[in-house]
Amino acid sequence: MNLETYSASELTQLQPLGEISEYRGELTVRVRREQVLAVLKICRDDLRFEFCTGVSAVHYPQDHGVELHAVYHLLSMTYNRRIRIEAAAPHSDPHMPSGVSIYPTLDWHEREAYDMFGIVFDGHPALTRILMPDDWQGHPQRKDYPLGGVPVEYHGATIAPPDERRSFR
Repeated sequence: MNLETYSASELTQLQPLGEISEYRGELTVRVRREQVLAVLKICRDDLRFEFCTGVSAVHYPQDHGVELHAVYHLLSMTYNRRIRIEAAAPHSDPHMPSGVSIYPTLDWHEREAYDMFGIVFDGHPALTRILMPDDWQGHPQRKDYPLGGVPVEYHGATIAPPDERRSFR
């Protein structure tokens, strides 16, 4: 959906939130990470984006100070349109507020972004690795992760019985 599908009042709500851009008919709002929860709440409550299809992550190592990006994909079933909310964090402080309290569907998506990219979602009810072993070093989807030529990392690994695995609080 492009900007023409939004009313003037909706655009006035979106403009103070962050930088709005449109590319090939898709709308993206770039916000500071401190604003993510407020923006998600406005999108859900005021702009009728009832469903968050997930959060993905991107690693841009060349963007010093804002290398890790979290991208929230929202869907309005009422108006049949989509929007992306994007926030960035540096390698040195990869923290982002968790949106699970606003969109419960983010639960597993935030865990995957944490596991693969190392973005720590503060306030998540149970942020743990879900794809890689608990003791895995690094985040495989980052562009600086080594690609090949590494020894097999599961050699000699054992799997603990279910009752001895990690517990959730």
